[in-house]
Order: sequence, then C-alpha cells, then structure tokens
Amino acid sequence: MGLKVYNTLHGKKEEFVPLTKGRVKMYVCGPTVYDTSHIGHARSVVVFDTIFRWLTRLGYAVTYVRNFTDVDDKIIKKSNELGEACSAITEKYIDEFHAEMDALNVLRPSVEPKATEHIPHIINFIRMLIDRGKAYFVDGAGVYFSIDGFKEYGKLSGRNPEDMRAGSRIAVDEQKKNPLDFTVWKPAKPGEPFWESPWGNGRPGWHIECSAMSYEYLGEGFDIHGGGKDLIFPHHENEIAQSEAVFGRQFVKYWIHNGFVDINNEKMSKSLGNFTMIKEVLDTYPPEVIRMFLLSNHYRSPIDYSEDSMREVSMGLDRIYAFLERLENAGVTGDGSQTGALWDDFSHAMNDDFNSAKALGDVFDAVKKGNRLLDDVHDRPDDDVLKSLTLVYTDIRAISRILGIFLLDPHTYFTDKKEKGMADQAIDPLEIEDLIQQRADARANKDFSRADEIRDQLQRRNIVLEDGPRGTTWRVE
Repeated sequence: MGLKVYNTLHGKKEEFVPLTKGRVKMYVCGPTVYDTSHIGHARSVVVFDTIFRWLTRLGYAVTYVRNFTDVDDKIIKKSNELGEACSAITEKYIDEFHAEMDALNVLRPSVEPKATEHIPHIINFIRMLIDRGKAYFVDGAGVYFSIDGFKEYGKLSGRNPEDMRAGSRIAVDEQKKNPLDFTVWKPAKPGEPFWESPWGNGRPGWHIECSAMSYEYLGEGFDIHGGGKDLIFPHHENEIAQSEAVFGRQFVKYWIHNGFVDINNEKMSKSLGNFTMIKEVLDTYPPEVIRMFLLSNHYRSPIDYSEDSMREVSMGLDRIYAFLERLENAGVTGDGSQTGALWDDFSHAMNDDFNSAKALGDVFDAVKKGNRLLDDVHDRPDDDVLKSLTLVYTDIRAISRILGIFLLDPHTYFTDKKEKGMADQAIDPLEIEDLIQQRADARANKDFSRADEIRDQLQRRNIVLEDGPRGTTWRVE
C-alpha cells in the first residue's frame, strides 16, 4: 500500500505523489514566541516530527521548514509591559521551546526561519503583490491584500467570500476596498519595532511572513503545508491567496492539519484557566509518556489530556518496556536485518494517513501475543517461537525510531521513573520479581492468604501471574 494523506483542500484521502520524484518539501507553522508553549503546541510539533520521520523512512529526501513568528502584537505588548527588547523575549522563549522539544525527542527541522531575519524577503514579496495589482497601499494604513484579486478565496476553509462580506462591518476600516482585505504591511506605531520599506517604516502582517519564507526555502510551490486546525482560516487561507496571486500556480499540493488538545473534556483556553504548559507536564510525566499520549489518537482527531488518560498511557508504555525487558532477559534481541509481521502492520497504518493510533494498537497486540510466546519458551524453547520473538523485538525497535518512543534501555526507563518520584506510574520488574518470590515463600509455608493477597495486589496493577512447571512468570495486561 502506498502512502495516502488526508488533504484538507479537498476533504478526502489522496495518494501521495510529490511534485518531484524522491523529494518532499514541507512547511509547518511554528509558534509565536511571546510565552511558554502549551501542550497544544507540543501536539502539532510531535505530529509533524513523526510525519517527517516516516517520510524519511520511506526514502524521501525531505526539506522540512518550521518557522518562528518573532514579531507580533502580543510580543510587542509583553515587551512594553516588561521593559525588555522584543528580541530578548523571543530568544528566551525560542530557547525554552527548543529545550522542551528536545526533551520530547523532536528532531530539528531542516530550517527554522524567524520572521525578523527575513524582512527583505517579505518586502520583496509585498512588492511583487503590488506590481501584479494584488495589493494596494493606503497612506497611513499600510498595505492591504486585495481579496477581489483572487477569485478562489475560501477554497481551503470552504467559506464563501460573499457570505463573509455580508456579515462584516465595513465601518471598521473604510480605507479597505473590500472589508475582507487583510494587512500585509503595518505602519509603525510609537514604541513598536519597525523596519524601513517603500511604504514607510513598519512591520509585516502575520500571514505574509509564511508566504515569503516558504518561497525562500521551498520555491513557488511545494508538497505539504501543515499546522493546527485553528490555522485553516484565516492564516492558511490568506497564505494561499498571497502566494497563488503572485505566482499563478498551486501553492501547496497537500494541506495537513492536526486536531486540538482538550483538557478534562473542555477546550483549552485562558478564559477557563486550563492552559497546560509543556514544562508543567514534563515535571509530572516522563517525556516518552507525553509523546506517546500525543500520538495515541489519530492526528486529525481531538485528544483529551487528563490524569486518567496520562495514567493509562503511562501503564501502556510500562507494558511495552516490561515486555522488552522480558525479551532481553530471555536472550532475545534482533540484529535489524529482517522485519516481521508487526512492521508490515505498522507500515500499513502509517501509510494510511499517518495513523499512529492504529500503529500503537498493533504494537500492543504484538506485545500481548509475545508475552504468551515468552511464557511458552519456559516450557518449550522452540526455534520457531524464538525466531518469532526475535522479529517482534526487531520490529518494535524499528518502530521506536519512527514514533520516537520506547527508545530507551528498559532498565534505564524504569530506574529513571523511580528516581524522579514517578514510581507509582511505573512497573518496576525487580519489585515484581521480589513480590513473586514472597508469594512463593508464602505458598511454601502454606500461608495461602498472604499468597492470594500478593496476587490480588499485582492484579490491581494489571500484572497477571501465570504458574507453570518451571515457576511463575508475569506479564502486563
């Protein structure tokens, strides 16, 4: 099965065929760096990092661009409030963002452009818009993009410009030719950073920066543009209008948008006071648990962050690591020279619109079957069973490099959780083995009440004991 991608532009899955054979150009909208990043930012970054990894694994040479918006009304407001330069604020939050994404095992993109470092490119892009009659200058108001100059406006979001115009209030800005026209160059105000331009001192609008920077690094048209669903309108709609008005060709072939992160079944918003910052989550859960949570639903679906959901994901990750530890303790490892059925299932899921939720489900199914096979090894060390387990181990390790999780040595994983005070979230194999020995001693002393108590204690933690001729084995359900 070849790769299929859900294209927001057409509202359906489509076969992925890049513009240039063997190469993929991808642009993803990054954060506006005026504050600490929240879990919603993390989801977008982790989703597109995983897409980047899978495209690379498929053999494509991928140029991946993710920008920083480092000039913006919110940045300027914070600068004035704190009495600090805008650049000091943005650099602080860029460094913080990088540290958090590094912790989540996110690979750096090919290029990470900043808007303020591309002002000449932005000015040149605006000049091209004006030269083609697609934008106009209003003295004292800046430069506006003319919606009437792009007849396909609304094709990404499915909005009708006439309906939007009917619902707008023209009195808000009578200098516009059309109430839907948007700013591409803003005139400077007192106390704001500015740059010189043919239209006076000022700064770029938000939408124009991505059109200019994607053109600089990826050309007039490219394969994939991504971001959160909240960017479909107006940001991505306006990018299409700007870029296609200038070049007269399709701007982006495939538009990919990730769903939102809810908090305890409520939309995350500052008004509700439930904004959950990445650094807060990192203080509570291991990075791999967070990353696995962000991939546990299909990227287009919403995902709910709660203590219960994180606990469930944490236990699931423990289950995988406990299985890997059992394999390694049994001397089962893989050399990576051959893949098995799990890798085939995983590839099929990822080729079906990057379905990481299905892919993780396949891993858990393999772990469940593998634990049963491991139990059989104690009684019947069959070569076919060992070969099957070796392929599962190899496949899981290969999958880990795509999903960016279960990459650690199992012993290191469990030890780290314990040392960081997260032992209640973890399954400590040494503790389990000690409890199994206590149970065996209790049974030998005919203290069956204590033996049953230990079994029940482990069962409450989803740990199943299985007694056999060669002793007691355990697995996580």
